[in-house]
Amino acid sequence: MTEAKKPGTTSTGARKASAKSARSRAREFALQALYQHLVGRNEAQAIDVFTRDLSGFHKADSVHYDALLHGCVKDQPELDALIAPLLDRKLEEISPIEHAVMWIGVYEFLHAPDVPWRVVLNECIELAKEFGGTDGHKYVNAVLNGLAGQLRPAEVEADRAAGKAR
Repeated sequence: MTEAKKPGTTSTGARKASAKSARSRAREFALQALYQHLVGRNEAQAIDVFTRDLSGFHKADSVHYDALLHGCVKDQPELDALIAPLLDRKLEEISPIEHAVMWIGVYEFLHAPDVPWRVVLNECIELAKEFGGTDGHKYVNAVLNGLAGQLRPAEVEADRAAGKAR
């Protein structure tokens, strides 16, 4: 007997492209752009021009994409300073995908208060599952979950008190 699949997912459990919100798509494009920045050391503006020409970009929330790409590049030292203490190795040894996903999560914790912390965490875990290494999502989860209480203390505490978070 096969398991019933969730609506909006493929047979492997991945989200179908049509089920993705414009913000989820923005995160995906931002991840690709940030990867180019981390690996190729390309300028954000050149990456931005390239990324906007990719298939499907028109379905993304371009305002959120802009905030993520340009905000993460600009705030790179601050984001890395928050991430580094929670790592079990040097920042340079982290996969560029997981590094970029963590940037997105920390940036949203700091600058997108309209996005609940659990949504940020879940979206980043999904990005790491889809684009990262085998267990990279577990690492991203550990780091971002560790930062959530520090960066969104009232929100995290309210969810814990309501039994919505551990």
